[in-house]
Amino acid sequence: MLVLAVIVAPPANADALSRGAAAFDRGDYIRAAQDLVPLAEHGNARALGLLGFMYEHGFGVPQAYEAAFDFYCRAAVQGDPFAQAMLGLLYDKGHGVHHDYIQAYKWLNLAAAAASGRERDTYTRLRDAIASKMSRDEIVVGQRLALSWVPGTPIRP
Repeated sequence: MLVLAVIVAPPANADALSRGAAAFDRGDYIRAAQDLVPLAEHGNARALGLLGFMYEHGFGVPQAYEAAFDFYCRAAVQGDPFAQAMLGLLYDKGHGVHHDYIQAYKWLNLAAAAASGRERDTYTRLRDAIASKMSRDEIVVGQRLALSWVPGTPIRP
């Protein structure tokens, strides 16, 4: 019976992530941070992405673009499309990192490729908006960077 209980019971991390994401969705950012920080410390990509967003916008935590960049990077290298898109937007805005349209395009291109449905459409529109600010040569470089990117590769600011 104990074995069955272990198999049937959801992992504690999944519960914490569900609670943290639900708190985030309802705007209870203090509670979200309490649930997400321990997961982020263990490298959970979803938790890292949500915390990045919270630090970028100062939701429940002090606004800190550099911290947002760090959280997004740690999730983006794991292939999390949300974090990849948000990282791309940081590069576009130059928040917490140098302004770089090519890197913005690369990360939004990766996010669009990894996402589905509405999320994919949103990331594609954002990528195309970045492309409208770039030369054809810059777009080619951004595409090549996306095509050659290997998950797990560290990001240098």
